[in-house]
Amino acid sequence: MLEKIEGIVLRTRDYGETHKIVTLFTREKGKIGVMARGAKKPNSRMASVTQPFIHGQFLIHAGSGLGSLSQGEMITSLRSIREDIVKTAYASYLAELTDKLLDEKKPDPFLFEQLLQTLLWMAEGKDSEILSMMYELKMYRKAGFAPKVDVCLNCGASDGPFSFSVVEGGYLCFRCKHVDSQAYGLSDPLAKLLRLFLHMDVKRVGQITMKEENKKKLRLLMDEYYDRYGGYFLKSKKFLNQLDMFKDNN
Repeated sequence: MLEKIEGIVLRTRDYGETHKIVTLFTREKGKIGVMARGAKKPNSRMASVTQPFIHGQFLIHAGSGLGSLSQGEMITSLRSIREDIVKTAYASYLAELTDKLLDEKKPDPFLFEQLLQTLLWMAEGKDSEILSMMYELKMYRKAGFAPKVDVCLNCGASDGPFSFSVVEGGYLCFRCKHVDSQAYGLSDPLAKLLRLFLHMDVKRVGQITMKEENKKKLRLLMDEYYDRYGGYFLKSKKFLNQLDMFKDNN
């Protein structure tokens, strides 16, 4: 049965000399894989709609296993992401994270909207690093390992200052800091910002700015946290780290 769905291209891999297997994150069906026959041919109509990060309408023949892509129509090209190496690096990371952490064929319209809006904001020039952290935290929550950042995870206190414990999985208040002597101390604004990143709908994002030192601190926390609880090696993350090192050296 042919079905029309809205989706974002997460990744593609070659199949034979002329075909591609395309992983889509769709609004209606969640994450699915489809065969795009002839998509590697330069003059194929499939070539343009099976590029990474394309947001489009896709006509698919769904089955119990791998579906097949009959045709596609681009809604948003997000070309400015593919033309910028830094934006491409962040978008690739979020696409790979989504692919790794989402189960197949389990729709989540809210998360779909979060990824789409994140990519749209990136294409418009908003801070890719901040947007990435907001989306990452929502993916952690979806996968069941988001940090507890609303209250102290040891005593339930809502008043700071807080420290972030990777080992315990969230915030410790100043009275419970002894539970993890290695916990990272956070300023009140930074603790509130991390909480905001987890809960805020990315559609509501205005111009969030952060000092570079604070971005680096949150990035360090989230990297350590993912390394402990995430479970999947992400190739795109390695490239992002190389870009950060290059940026720091210039």
